[in-house]
Amino acid sequence: MGKYFLKYPKSHVRIARKLRRDMTEAERKLWSVFRNNQLGVHFRRQVPFGPYVLDFLAIEPKLAIEVDGAQHYTLEGKVRDAKRDAYLRSRGIKVLRFLDTDVLRNREGVVRVIYEEVQKALFEDDPTLPSPERGGGCLLSVPSL
Repeated sequence: MGKYFLKYPKSHVRIARKLRRDMTEAERKLWSVFRNNQLGVHFRRQVPFGPYVLDFLAIEPKLAIEVDGAQHYTLEGKVRDAKRDAYLRSRGIKVLRFLDTDVLRNREGVVRVIYEEVQKALFEDDPTLPSPERGGGCLLSVPSL
C-alpha cells in the first residue's frame, strides 16, 4: 500500500485537512456511502497524492473519484484535469469524474457506476471469483441509499 502514497508537499496535508472540514454537499453525500467500507473497499477522502489532493481514493482497486464543480468545465479546468488524470493513470490509478449536480440529483446512479467499477477492478484479475461478466453473482451488494 505504501508504494502508492508518493511524496507530496507538506502544505498538502494542511490543504487536505481544510478540504475535509469544508467538503461540498456533493462530496458529503458520496462520503456517506464510502465511509465504513460500504462498497466493500476502503475509501479515503481528500488524499494528498504526489502533487495533487484527490477527492476520494480507494487503494485496493486503484480508483480515484473526483466530484467536479463548474470550474472544472472551463478551458483552463479541462486542461488542468487532463494533466492530473494523465499523472494518475501513469501511476496505475483510474479516475472517475462526476459533476457535483449529478451526485446531488442522482446519487444512486453515481454510486452504481462506482460500485460496478470497484467490482470490475477487484475481480477481473481472478477468474475463480464470481463475476457478473462470467455469469456469476457478485460478492457485494450496492448499499441501499
